Amino acid sequence: MLVSVYIPTKNRVTLLKRAIASVQAQTWPAVEIIVVDDGSTDGTGQYLESLRNDPRMLVLRNRQSCGAPHARNMAIRAARGEFVTGLDDDDWFHPERVAAFVARWQALERTGERFSCLYGRDVIRSGEKESILDKPDTVHYEHLFYHNSIGNQVFTRRQYLIRAGLFDEQMPAWQDLDAFMRLVQRFGPARLAKDALYMLDLDPRTDRISVGSKQRIVAAYRRLAAKAAGHAPALRQALYLQAFGPLYGHRLGLADLKEFFSHGVYPRPLKRLAGVLVRQALRP
Repeated sequence: MLVSVYIPTKNRVTLLKRAIASVQAQTWPAVEIIVVDDGSTDGTGQYLESLRNDPRMLVLRNRQSCGAPHARNMAIRAARGEFVTGLDDDDWFHPERVAAFVARWQALERTGERFSCLYGRDVIRSGEKESILDKPDTVHYEHLFYHNSIGNQVFTRRQYLIRAGLFDEQMPAWQDLDAFMRLVQRFGPARLAKDALYMLDLDPRTDRISVGSKQRIVAAYRRLAAKAAGHAPALRQALYLQAFGPLYGHRLGLADLKEFFSHGVYPRPLKRLAGVLVRQALRP
């Protein structure tokens, strides 16, 4: 069973070396590594050229940057594996990551369960601190309106992602959330592979989408909410609050409260709103 691992990258050659090495070190023997160089101007091209003798490697290049969603879609379309999973170029895999996903997928299939994808727990590294991000065992479509409990990567059949529409290249943020919502809605709930085998690097850097402007995050909400226009207002209301989660640190203003209540008053989103306001009041 061939598993294709896609890695979009741009101007992070030092971090990219760590990411690629972690995939090369996988214990699962059948791995394809697809790196999309999205218009790098540092030493990325030369480094990737040095790997040309590795038969597992496939390198794709954009002369000009087209963005991470476009790079991911390029890789997925070109992948030869029946299964695909992603790796951000500033993160890395534990050597057992792919093997654990394959074993979990096969175990769930033997039960006859319907599911769309797998996700794992993350080891979060920030400076000298390390913690493990816990996640629920199952994520259904409606859950994703309240929180992206899946995270930033899934393991799934390549054809599932293609049939779900791949990544929306017009999304200014939340590309993962949007793609995973469509995947789960079409093919069934996402399931957890419990081992923490993804090393998530959260050292402060200015090139993260997550530290983008409030305007960008709210624009992502509006695009995603438009796709869910036929859904219950309470779900779209809950989705709006994700723009003010602790990851972003954006503050709720009067205009934001007006937007929130324009959808109505519903107990669960209202409870989450109270939590956001409390957290905001306690923040310096």
